[in-house]
Amino acid sequence: MSQSHHHHDIDFKSAFTVTKEAGSQVKINGEIPWSELHRERTAAIKKLGGHVVIDGFRPGHVPEAMLVQKLGEMNILVEMAERAIGHMYPHIIDAHNLDVIGYPKIDITKIAPENPLGFTATVAVLPTITLPDYKAVATGVNLSRESIEVTEADIEKQISDILRQKLAYDRLQGKAVAKAAAEAASDNLPTPETIETEADFAKLPLPELTDELVATLGQSGQFTTINDFKEKIREHLTDAIIAATDLELPQVLIDSELNQMFGQMNEDLERANLKMDDYLTHINKTKDDLKIEWTPAAEKRAKLQLVLNEIAKKEAVKLDEEQIKTQVDQLITQYKDADRQRVAIYVASVMQNEAVMKMLEAE
Repeated sequence: MSQSHHHHDIDFKSAFTVTKEAGSQVKINGEIPWSELHRERTAAIKKLGGHVVIDGFRPGHVPEAMLVQKLGEMNILVEMAERAIGHMYPHIIDAHNLDVIGYPKIDITKIAPENPLGFTATVAVLPTITLPDYKAVATGVNLSRESIEVTEADIEKQISDILRQKLAYDRLQGKAVAKAAAEAASDNLPTPETIETEADFAKLPLPELTDELVATLGQSGQFTTINDFKEKIREHLTDAIIAATDLELPQVLIDSELNQMFGQMNEDLERANLKMDDYLTHINKTKDDLKIEWTPAAEKRAKLQLVLNEIAKKEAVKLDEEQIKTQVDQLITQYKDADRQRVAIYVASVMQNEAVMKMLEAE
């Protein structure tokens, strides 16, 4: 229902104060005039009395006076209060230009017949984000010497460097073993060998990059496939930008990411014909254990999305509406029960993230 064509006896800007709280939350505090509260009385009585049964009357057709006697004034007043707050809340948010996330926690501070309704609402808001010079980060200016560029060319160069280092290491190891064996077999001092220089190594043919070779790079189990290897190299950029970004992360966004992670896990288990409880028993963990383990990853995902959104806003990233529609149509065909609006939001988010990453990689 549109709220733009009716009048309220209240100045939403001056009647309510907004104070910042920890965890990127705000507390809204103020009062709703009795006149506004009283407007909700008829609807409140109708809702509460919809299922009241009184002999001689059909449900929903009981006279108001009898309903009031049956329901009690205080119950009606509480329902009026909830309805009034629900009605006023969006106006308060608009008047104070708040970018709220999730649902507010409402506390009624004053309620009595013929009196203003006092309440507070605590709600998470989009945090103020202070971005670093992300273009400088993208070109490596603010990265440490060990950090890695993430353009495709730089990824390939990094891979070549790593492979060349591994080749050099393996050859030196082989020489060291041969030298040790020769020394053990002879009393004569070994003949000094020419040490291969960096220039010598640069001429050596590189081994082919395979999943098996990737598995030998880094720490044990760090990389499993070529794609995994490249993705982890690419992560250096986003990690560097996140680390240099100043923001206070709302808990509601972390919880949202955790819910998505559990949702994905449920889907994976269902495909394997497994139940969540059985799986948890098998791994000897609770959902709370997994929440604790997954929280750092959830925080990182939430921060990354906020940062990419902020960069997209600053760079005025434009999306191809036709391309969005085409992808939405494809997904709706694949998942017929999906809500089109939610799918469209998902597709736009993915496309925006890709556009921002391509822009950063081109720096």
